[in-house]
Amino acid sequence: ISDNWTGYNLDVFTLPNHYSEDLECVFIPHGVIVDRIERVANDIMRDIGDNHITVLCVLKGGYKFCADLVEHIKNLSRNSDRFISMRVDFIRLRSYCNDKSTEDLQIIGGEDLSKLTGKCFSVMQDVIGTGRTMTALLSHLKTYSPKMVKVARWVV
Repeated sequence: ISDNWTGYNLDVFTLPNHYSEDLECVFIPHGVIVDRIERVANDIMRDIGDNHITVLCVLKGGYKFCADLVEHIKNLSRNSDRFISMRVDFIRLRSYCNDKSTEDLQIIGGEDLSKLTGKCFSVMQDVIGTGRTMTALLSHLKTYSPKMVKVARWVV
C-alpha cells in the first residue's frame, strides 16, 4: 500500500451504523486479512514439517491475530495427511517506560520458557515497530536452544 493511497470508499462495504461518523475509508478489507492469515498458516505448516509446535502469543495486540492463525493451522492440519500438535502460551513484553523505548526487556507471563528447549515454536505478534523488542525477545529465547523459531506478524 503506497503512502498516498486514500483507501477504499465506504460505499462498497456494509458497515455497522455506529462506525459511520468515525470512518473515512477502509484501508484493508477483512477478506484480505483472512487471505493473508491463511497464507501465513500455510507457510508455517510447510516450514515446520512433521514437528510439533509451541505458539508463543505476544499479548495484548497479538491475541486476535494469534487465535485466527492457530485456527487456520488447526484446519490445515485436520485436512491434511499429517497432524501437527500445537501448544499455545501467552506472554507480555515491556520495553517501554513512559512512551520511551528502554534497553531492558521484561517478559511477563508464560509458563517456564525452559520448556522450549529443543522445540519448534512460533512467536506471534500483531505489529513489530522498530524491531528492537522482537530482537531482544529472540535473543532471550535463543538461550533455551530451540530447534526452530518462526516469527509471525500480520503484514499485507
